[in-house]
Amino acid sequence: MAEFWDRDRTYAFFRPYVDLCTRLSYRRMEVVGEPPRGYDGAVIIAPNHTNTLMDALVVLRSFPKGIVFGARADIFRKPAIARIMHMLKIVPLARSNRDRPEEVARNPQTFIEIDRVLEHGLPFCIFSEGRHRPMHSLLPIRRGVATLAFRSAEQRPTVVVPVGIDYSDWFRHRGLVRVKYGDPIDVNALLPSVQGLSVSTRDNVLQDELRDRLSKLIFYLPDDEHYEERLAEAEAEKPVRHRVRRVVQAVLSFPLFLVCALLSLPMWALAEWICSRMKDPAFQNTARFGVRMLGTPVFFVIWAVVLFLLLPWWAALCGLGLFLISYSVFYDWLGLVRPLGEPLW
Repeated sequence: MAEFWDRDRTYAFFRPYVDLCTRLSYRRMEVVGEPPRGYDGAVIIAPNHTNTLMDALVVLRSFPKGIVFGARADIFRKPAIARIMHMLKIVPLARSNRDRPEEVARNPQTFIEIDRVLEHGLPFCIFSEGRHRPMHSLLPIRRGVATLAFRSAEQRPTVVVPVGIDYSDWFRHRGLVRVKYGDPIDVNALLPSVQGLSVSTRDNVLQDELRDRLSKLIFYLPDDEHYEERLAEAEAEKPVRHRVRRVVQAVLSFPLFLVCALLSLPMWALAEWICSRMKDPAFQNTARFGVRMLGTPVFFVIWAVVLFLLLPWWAALCGLGLFLISYSVFYDWLGLVRPLGEPLW
């Protein structure tokens, strides 16, 4: 298999389309701050993790030259899936309390592979909480990011870049998302201050610094017994879009909604069926993204055949153009009658 830093024609061909589908998953996508570019050393990207695959996809758009991600090891158990994940520049990271012993035993080899990625100037993204949780809070920062960072800093200049990701709604499609890049943490500058400390104490220094910075990059609420109360207060303070205006927009756009609902029926029906069977609702927008990405080319061809057989060429072209926006229009209209969450940032 090709190395992660080698140019992969398949990856290069599909990457713009994946980025487009990611962008179309949201009504508005805001990027605050500058992603690290041209840094002469290793760059480790460390976002918070609330929305499964969508977190990786919104970060991916900031790195047109590519970035390697770490993901849970159980995804790689089937060889065919493992090859696809490698093509997508994703490596397995196992946890002793979750994965098989043989998967945990492969971690040292994975760390060597990540080290080579950093050596070749490709950023590596690790979700520092270790698992996703759709809350305006943070889980404890796992040791993996500190282990990778200090290991890399012993060989080259290394920075850890905290990235805060906020969503207006984790569970409904076509909401708002904000990706906020913080100032890099210079790991090499930390080395003198942690010299002589135990490994766990040393790692805690970086973990605490990263957690502090992440909490300032997102709409953060402490995860305690008052979390729900604070969240309700914050939501009550946010102005809700005018209900009368929403009703008028929904009524006026209803004919367009019906046409778009028909054109995209196989896609949204499949997406919602998949979502209805999911135990973890945080995966729902990932499913809707996947259906859009895979279904659009297929149904574009089907509708092209049907429309050009039944309609004049100009009407068929208009129909195809409408199909391309139909999936978004369908969910946008639902957002009028079933309001999406308001951004709290």
